[in-house]
Amino acid sequence: MMGRRGFVTGAAGALAAPGVSFAPGQTEQVLRGTLPPGSPDYVYLPVEVPRGVREIRVSYAYERPAVPPGTQGNALDIGVFDERGTELGGRGFRGWSGGARTEFFLRADDATPGYLPGPVRAGTWHIALGPYTVAPEGLAYTVTVRLTYGSAGRTPRPVYPPERARGRGRAWYRGDCHLHSVYSDGRRTPAEIAAAARAAGLDFINTSEHNTHAAHGAWDGLWGDDLLILTGEEVTTRNGHVVAIGTDPGTFVDWRYRARDNRFGHFARAIRRAGGLVVPAHPHATCVGCNWKFGFAEADVVEVWNGPYTPDDEVTLADWDAALASPGWTPAMGGSDAHREPQKVGEPQTVVLADDLTREAILAGLRAGRSYVAESAAVSLALSVTGGRGDRAGIGDRLPVPLDAPVTVRLEVTGAPGCTARFVTDQGVLHSAGLPASGPGAVEWTTTPAYASYVRVEVRHPATVPGLPGALAAFTNPVFLGAPLERVSRSRP
Repeated sequence: MMGRRGFVTGAAGALAAPGVSFAPGQTEQVLRGTLPPGSPDYVYLPVEVPRGVREIRVSYAYERPAVPPGTQGNALDIGVFDERGTELGGRGFRGWSGGARTEFFLRADDATPGYLPGPVRAGTWHIALGPYTVAPEGLAYTVTVRLTYGSAGRTPRPVYPPERARGRGRAWYRGDCHLHSVYSDGRRTPAEIAAAARAAGLDFINTSEHNTHAAHGAWDGLWGDDLLILTGEEVTTRNGHVVAIGTDPGTFVDWRYRARDNRFGHFARAIRRAGGLVVPAHPHATCVGCNWKFGFAEADVVEVWNGPYTPDDEVTLADWDAALASPGWTPAMGGSDAHREPQKVGEPQTVVLADDLTREAILAGLRAGRSYVAESAAVSLALSVTGGRGDRAGIGDRLPVPLDAPVTVRLEVTGAPGCTARFVTDQGVLHSAGLPASGPGAVEWTTTPAYASYVRVEVRHPATVPGLPGALAAFTNPVFLGAPLERVSRSRP
């Protein structure tokens, strides 16, 4: 065995990582090392792969010493890049599983979920280690690389979902754009997700695995006239997560940068070049690396409601609302972020007014803010604003009437018995009313653009803590009143 060292830099300065070379016919090598506290975000272990290899298989383990309360212990992610290199942009990317599994393989005709099938060509491959958190005594790891020799085999051409389902023409369509399967750290298979989506009353979903596009071709036979499947990715950086929604199948978006690196704009534009939307996910989540640090200038939509409604969603909702009174606005949406039982696919779900059930129409509706978010398919909303001459606007629209013109806001709700409807404006909550304990309900409120520059609606369950609002059952994007309000200008490729 000939030892090699990879050189990486980062917040902790330079760090040398051991690598290995395989002699012809050799089948196994073991790499050991210890990563100190403050290690770079990603450490690359070089592996010289000889000719004639059919399959590469990697397993790893690391020490998890006990740490005092309040101190982060060890957590180590893993992935692999092939002989094309580790440069940012991912030309050599072959897969990522984070901390979800302890081993993976890849070869021409097959690969572990989260990894890309393809030939194992000769050259310098790199095992990518991501020290998510490191204990004070360091992170000692062992990586075992096994090679199998033989003919490469053939790589099947992936079958991607179609961009159109049957649909109902211009209508409200329900979707969940933030989901995880066994192709990253989820426990459901794509088939189980598709079944759960149908059971939840969804019309569309988006595949959004952490830092890999390997699931794009995993849905063959699972779509249908009743279910549109979009392809995307959850780009999981150390300074926040962004869901890429509806990118061209086969699109990979790199995640190996922080806000200080000034690279997010480049990759946000890459998402849009691939036809997708840039959606910061759970901006105020409290997990390590989850809190959003990149700002919202590049956001097409923001995920305000993530999974069952929690206090960090309440903070995100308030933060998003605070920006609505400024020139330009970014629509809101929700996503379940469901990984496994008992987390529910479609809790919450985004309901989009689209011209048809197609990728293009759904993304256009999301981008325009013609949508609301509901906790389940049982909840439906209709919100409209009408002027004195019969002018009418709906969710995401503007009603261009004089500042002193009376306008009537009407909300119709089904599936939220006993909840409270709140009319929220740039001044705050200006009107609220209880909904019937059974059956649908309707609430009307009259105002003027001078008094309310926009109006949106929250439907909330009864409060469980005195003085605090109840959890959301649904909320809408705003209807703007008065003179036109310019949307944020997104930088384009």
